[in-house]
Amino acid sequence: MRLRLVKQNTNFDFFKRWKLWLGISGLMMVVAFVSFLLQGLNYGIDFRGGTTIRTESTQPVDIGVYREALAALELGDISITEVFDPQFEADQNVAMIRIEAQEGGEAVEGQLISDIGAALQAADPGLKLPFASVESVGPKVSGELIQTAVIAVVLAIGAVLIYIWLRFEWQFAAGAVLALVHDVILTIGVFSELQIRFDLAIIAALLTIVGYSLNDTVVVFDRVRENLRKYKKRPLNEVLNISINETLSRTFMTSVTTLLALIALFVLGGDVIRGFVFAMIWGVIVGTYSSIFVASAALLYLGVKRDWSKPDANSGNQYANIDPKP
Repeated sequence: MRLRLVKQNTNFDFFKRWKLWLGISGLMMVVAFVSFLLQGLNYGIDFRGGTTIRTESTQPVDIGVYREALAALELGDISITEVFDPQFEADQNVAMIRIEAQEGGEAVEGQLISDIGAALQAADPGLKLPFASVESVGPKVSGELIQTAVIAVVLAIGAVLIYIWLRFEWQFAAGAVLALVHDVILTIGVFSELQIRFDLAIIAALLTIVGYSLNDTVVVFDRVRENLRKYKKRPLNEVLNISINETLSRTFMTSVTTLLALIALFVLGGDVIRGFVFAMIWGVIVGTYSSIFVASAALLYLGVKRDWSKPDANSGNQYANIDPKP
């Protein structure tokens, strides 16, 4: 017996209230943008600057004990990560401790490094001093990281715009990019609203969300183009409904299986990747929503060439009629 989360032949009318869906999406984007302007983001050490300390111990690293030992020093935002490497010796236990920039200076001062070492050694007698390495990231470098992160996200969306334009038509490209911008803004907005730590791992999650959301959108758009050739006389909203219903099972199953893996990581993966996984879970949900209710609704609003079997002087380019490889 085959398991089906979505029945085989669905006939949902996704565009009965397509203006309402676009309005809700627009309102959520405005709320996210206002939250970003009013509250900003809770930047992590990567973006605020700080100090990274690499520790080595002959005893197993207990992150909870380390965190408790450093709590008395009131160092602010601290991130502790255990490092694993197959080349480590049996009694070589390594951890990375990240401490935010302290008030009045870019990095943790030498005396404070000594205090940190003493506090950790009291909790872990096997800790080796001096530390294996101490590195600081200043505000200037942090500012460059923010700039680079923004450029990376913008370039990714720009590349998507060019690809979809070459692959389909400009109306498809506009719909896909609108959906991606929607996903990125809502993800940044939820991090601003909940004040969850925003670091380089979240930038990686944003780029992954762009790729995931685009994959869903392209699957729907490919089916739309096929059906535009097949149903030349039907209204565009009916063709879009048929296309989304035909791909609904695939879209739903892909999202559910991805979410199952991400939820397992969120519960069992620990603090180190929890922010990244939360961003991915949120991104998969809004990405699935936007591929149907934003990208396709935008396509309905903009209109599209109906007969793809004939060359169109107004089409985007010479690649628009290339069929996808099976």
